[in-house]
Amino acid sequence: MHNPFAGLQAVNLNRLVVFVAVVEAGSLSEAARRLGIAKTMVSAHIRRLEAELGVSVMVRTTRRLELTEPGTRLYEASRRIVQAADDAIRAASSTSSEPRGTLRVTSPADYGERVVAPVLAVLSARHPSLNVEWIASDRMLDMVAERIDVAVRLGPPGDAGHKTVTIGAFERWLVASPALARGLKAKTPKQLQDEPFVGLSAIDKPGVFSFEGPKGVVEDVRFEPRFLASSTGVVRAALVAGAGLGVLPEFTLEDEARAGRLVRLLPSWRLAPTKIRAVFPSTEQTPRKVRAFVDAMVAAGAQTR
Repeated sequence: MHNPFAGLQAVNLNRLVVFVAVVEAGSLSEAARRLGIAKTMVSAHIRRLEAELGVSVMVRTTRRLELTEPGTRLYEASRRIVQAADDAIRAASSTSSEPRGTLRVTSPADYGERVVAPVLAVLSARHPSLNVEWIASDRMLDMVAERIDVAVRLGPPGDAGHKTVTIGAFERWLVASPALARGLKAKTPKQLQDEPFVGLSAIDKPGVFSFEGPKGVVEDVRFEPRFLASSTGVVRAALVAGAGLGVLPEFTLEDEARAGRLVRLLPSWRLAPTKIRAVFPSTEQTPRKVRAFVDAMVAAGAQTR
């Protein structure tokens, strides 16, 4: 079978770096100084390179170095190889001061529109070498299969073994349309559990909640959803249309509550705050683009608290 890398395997690529340095420095001693190694080591690399190639690449005189014809061709190719390798290492290095490449982020649509998209827009403007792609989904996507760099999760982080950073928290409200709310006489959440309920199918147990009321009283409530939807936007629209009661993040309800299209029920009974987390693969060196996004999200979370 033909091996396309047979030529590369015959040569120590470090020798190409030394060879390019010698040509550009004009002498073995200057190349040694620039590389930070002994002149004898530079000389040894050149000898071994010629032995590996089976040709002479340069003629050394007392005054100067002159490239042979094979040496000239090798230098032009080696310079491109060394430059390309240096560029690749700089781009891949997580210690690079400038975020670069493509950052793929996923989050629920509503939170993404309000918080994630503005943060990504600022990052993109601030770092010209960084491209961004936002994937809106209320479901937990497979980060490896979807090549996701960071997932912003509302609630449980999922993806065991990944790193997580808490970037904020939000409250959830029990709401209904004004027409539906007017007919309700319940004093506690448990008295509402037989009412029609609109649930978010993207979460586990979409009808099960634990409310804490006055004086620390706790009621565990199990609604039976008659209407399920996979996105908060559809759930919200169904609630506005009067399809039933529902529980959604407060930040997705502000406009409807302000306009009077939805009413918060039993505000003295509260659900525990839900954490917002950034989830990303656990690696020894977190890519600079990921660190920049997570830091920006933490800052955005602090401003909204």
